Amino acid sequence: MVGETVVTVVGNLTDDPEIRNTPSGDAVTHFTVASTPRTFDRQSNEWRDADTLFLHCSAWRQMAEHVAQSLARGARVIVQGRLHQRTYETREGEKRTIIELEALEIGPSLRYAAATVSKISRVGVPGGTLFDTGPSAPNDAPGVPDGEKSAPHNHNSPTFPF
Repeated sequence: MVGETVVTVVGNLTDDPEIRNTPSGDAVTHFTVASTPRTFDRQSNEWRDADTLFLHCSAWRQMAEHVAQSLARGARVIVQGRLHQRTYETREGEKRTIIELEALEIGPSLRYAAATVSKISRVGVPGGTLFDTGPSAPNDAPGVPDGEKSAPHNHNSPTFPF
């Protein structure tokens, strides 16, 4: 929706993402991100941790499957999404409100780790896939003009005549 606030949270997963299917068949993955801000105290010459924010998050459909396959407890992640407030009633009749982040984007933080990305074919896209997932020709392959040997070709970028 237009005008919704999008937030970004950087933190660690507190547990392995948990994937389920809704009655309509949509996949949803739930996970919690713990984010602890740190500040440097010049008087004591030490880093101090502030209160940890534990934020419940969800990812839907194909992203839910990717999160469940790719991330595990302890992984440092960057999650961007929309905040939703939900009120419910406990079995004892108490009303509770929770805030949940619906992930629009999620990925591993590369600040302290390295990751390998593999593209997934998408079903229902004309031609069978959204991305060219096949092997690309090496730069020294026959038929590659000399001017193109040093610059790798990005199959996902449009080609412009200028």
